[in-house]
Amino acid sequence: MRILHVYPKDDTFTGAAIQLFELVRGLKARGHEVVLATRPSEAWAARAEAAGIPYYAVPMRSEVDVRSAVRLARIIRRHRVEVVHAQKGRARTLALMAGLTVRIPVLILNRGVSFPLDPFNRLGYTISRVTGIVAVCESIKRGLVQMGVPGDKIEVIYSGTDTDRFHPGVDGTAVRRELGLGREDFLVTQIGVRSWKGNDDVIAAMAAVRPQAPHARLLIVGARRPESLYEIARRHGIEARVHVLGYREDIPEILAGSDCCVDASWAGLGLTGTLRESLAVGTPVIGTDLEGNPELVVEGETGFLVPPRNVPALASAILRMIREPELARTMARHGAERVAAMFSTRAKVERTEALYRRLLGH
Repeated sequence: MRILHVYPKDDTFTGAAIQLFELVRGLKARGHEVVLATRPSEAWAARAEAAGIPYYAVPMRSEVDVRSAVRLARIIRRHRVEVVHAQKGRARTLALMAGLTVRIPVLILNRGVSFPLDPFNRLGYTISRVTGIVAVCESIKRGLVQMGVPGDKIEVIYSGTDTDRFHPGVDGTAVRRELGLGREDFLVTQIGVRSWKGNDDVIAAMAAVRPQAPHARLLIVGARRPESLYEIARRHGIEARVHVLGYREDIPEILAGSDCCVDASWAGLGLTGTLRESLAVGTPVIGTDLEGNPELVVEGETGFLVPPRNVPALASAILRMIREPELARTMARHGAERVAAMFSTRAKVERTEALYRRLLGH
């Protein structure tokens, strides 16, 4: 198959970017002709060249960027593209504009967040020229159907974890040494910093944990402004027990060196990627009982779930992880098995390929 993936951003380190690169690389490995278009990015150009994937830098400055739509049409015509897979709303709209001058046999949209659709975006999902929609979890599919999107257009394909990179054999000693932690320290880690990620709730929960577990430490990774998180920790009186890092490449090692991974997101999420990755390396998890998380984190079997924005419940779950290490290890082991079976990159690539073939009638 001849496939074009369109990503209207230039970052390479977010969850969406990582998922995209692993998908295009996996599809190419299975013998397909894959082309990639992103906003101009030297990092993306280098990645694509190393993977042997034709790459195009397209400005995609807005959803009405006519020049970018014309550029996409030329790419589609040049490579005789059969499937256009749009990764964001802007990519969808530009692909629809490109389709006014060139035939697109199959146009697929990706939906990885649960924010409500406004009328304009709802039209972009329901229009007949959109052949199919990939939702990253059942919860997002249900939400789209409730907003009027036909259910038979939506395919649930879970985001994948690279189990060659994230696996129980990853060595996590380096990050503990970097942070000056001893074997007795219990490290709780949260990856990702956003207003809706609940970073402040995690800090508040760790303050509640402190009197009963003074050896507990918190690590937050991905902060652009670490000082703002340190200020919250200072107000709770636990600044000395909190570590904040910026962008890191060694996420498998960080998760393997942690005793527990927490995600306290309270809005917008589909299925939290770091929970998948943590379970893949054998580290137990706590997530919010929201959207797609229960599809991965089965309460008491592969982790703990807590209500969003409920600091006492989050603190209680952290204390259970500390006090019941055998249960924590068992949940992590079962979680790793679930990731391998349902949430691996291999499974995602295979299901995406099958969707393309079905929609093309192959």
